[in-house]
Amino acid sequence: MRIHLTSVFVDDQNKALAFYTDKLGFVKKHQVFFGEDQWLTVVSPEDPEGTELLLEPSGHPAVQPYKTALVADGIPAASFAVDDVRAEFERLRGLGVVFTQEPLEMDSATTAVLDDTCGNLIQIMHVK
Repeated sequence: MRIHLTSVFVDDQNKALAFYTDKLGFVKKHQVFFGEDQWLTVVSPEDPEGTELLLEPSGHPAVQPYKTALVADGIPAASFAVDDVRAEFERLRGLGVVFTQEPLEMDSATTAVLDDTCGNLIQIMHVK
């Protein structure tokens, strides 16, 4: 068994697609339109057949309270692995990405947390 698909709820799918591709460096895998919403996934360019991230619309009534509570408590909605958190932090900050947590070393892991501009906090991390 392996993870095929996971998702983050986003306030605006087109804005999310731009952020996740232009800033974070993912590539679009699927884009299927269903009225105003889309089945919209991105993947890592390093593993185009790997786990897909669904940029899921936030239309369900339970989503906004859930996202608001996570952000208020500083809890990331997802975590992405990087080879060098500090280098990725500097690269992304140079692209205008806002971080809510600068790189932090904890035991064998280094993490940082960014705002995806679509209602989520996203963690980047490296485990030694």
